[in-house]
Parts: sequence; C-alpha cells; structure tokens
Amino acid sequence: MVRAISEDLRSRVIAAVESGLSRRAAADRFGVAAASAVRWVREWRESGATRAKPQGGDKRSQRIEAYRDTILAVIEGQDDITLVELAEF
Repeated sequence: MVRAISEDLRSRVIAAVESGLSRRAAADRFGVAAASAVRWVREWRESGATRAKPQGGDKRSQRIEAYRDTILAVIEGQDDITLVELAEF
C-alpha cells in the first residue's frame, strides 16, 4: 500500500499555487504528480482541508450483506454449489 503524503507537503504545494505558481510547476518543484497537486488544491478550495481522506476500511457490499443469511443457508444445504448456481437463487 502506498504511504500517505504528509499534510505539510500538501500545505506547501497549496501555498505555492496560491502564491502564483501553476499546479504543474508546484508539483514539479515538490516532486509529486500534477494530478495530486490539482486534486489537493481543488479539495482545499472546496473544503479548506489539507488533510488526506481516510483510506481503506470495510469494503463489504451492503447489497450482498442483505442476503447473508440466505446465502449461508444455501451453502449449508449444498456445500459444492457454484457461484452461477448461487446467483440463480
């Protein structure tokens, strides 16, 4: 997993852009991707936040969680069921 960029670096890129440097030039100066500089400045202008958003977390699909008990019951009754067969239930 990629390590998060420090909040200090984000702040320095934003400050450079606010002082007149283009986003691409600021990205080059600080050694980050231009897309990151564009995103950081946009997020800062929209919300005022320079902190990175949380990464990862629970990726369970709520759609499948709604059928959890049904899926487990079907698997218990037929433990060699395929996904195609399970999808037909």
